[in-house]
Amino acid sequence: MSAARIAVVTGAAHGIGQAAALRLAEDGFDLALVDMDAVGLDVTRAGVHGKGRKAWVWAVDCTDGTALAGAFDEIARHGPVHVLFNNVGQSARERASEFWRSEPEVWRFVLEVSLMTTMRASRLVVPGMRERRAGRIVNMSSDAAFVGDAGLADYAAAKMGVIGFTRALARELAPFQVSVNAVAPGAIRTRAHHRLPPETIDRIRAAVPMGYVAEPADVAHAVSFLASDGARYVTGQTLLVDGGRWMT
Repeated sequence: MSAARIAVVTGAAHGIGQAAALRLAEDGFDLALVDMDAVGLDVTRAGVHGKGRKAWVWAVDCTDGTALAGAFDEIARHGPVHVLFNNVGQSARERASEFWRSEPEVWRFVLEVSLMTTMRASRLVVPGMRERRAGRIVNMSSDAAFVGDAGLADYAAAKMGVIGFTRALARELAPFQVSVNAVAPGAIRTRAHHRLPPETIDRIRAAVPMGYVAEPADVAHAVSFLASDGARYVTGQTLLVDGGRWMT
């Protein structure tokens, strides 16, 4: 029997991260789950166990470089990382505003949690993947990077930064057979989505050509593909999962 493959998912306690972890478990991966929410991590871990796979949890803040590095050191004791899904990130949420009213403190927070965490976690796995000449990195972007939603200038900048990082890292690692891709979701039914007022939900839905808000599992399917052997010749790409809101 071949050795188990390990996938790391950041932001794994809820929403897209949780759905991706469960899907990767179905694909045969053991899961290393990272998030600040210990309770949510336990729920995800139980779900992974229910799929017959192992799961380990680390309740750490991904913006804390020292804590994150410590978590990845412990993950390495279970075996090499085959897949990294850099899912953690968020917009300014209740602090979001039009740019002319925004504050640099908020920009720095959004860039840190939505871009720097992706770079930081990737830096921790790339040397091993490069040495083994194998690995998959999937980064979380957003269709906000393409559409440029009003009130989300900092988030759009961070998520377009993820795309630029994805492309540059993909080019560096391609000679070592390591792929780096991104997913860019649109309107997805997550906890943040549930906090929006009904009129906002209606406006979001009206902007989606397919006419509905998707589920976290819809993004998880895309992550599963990019992490699979079937995507071995796909690198440096961004797969939009947004019902056609942005078409290229």
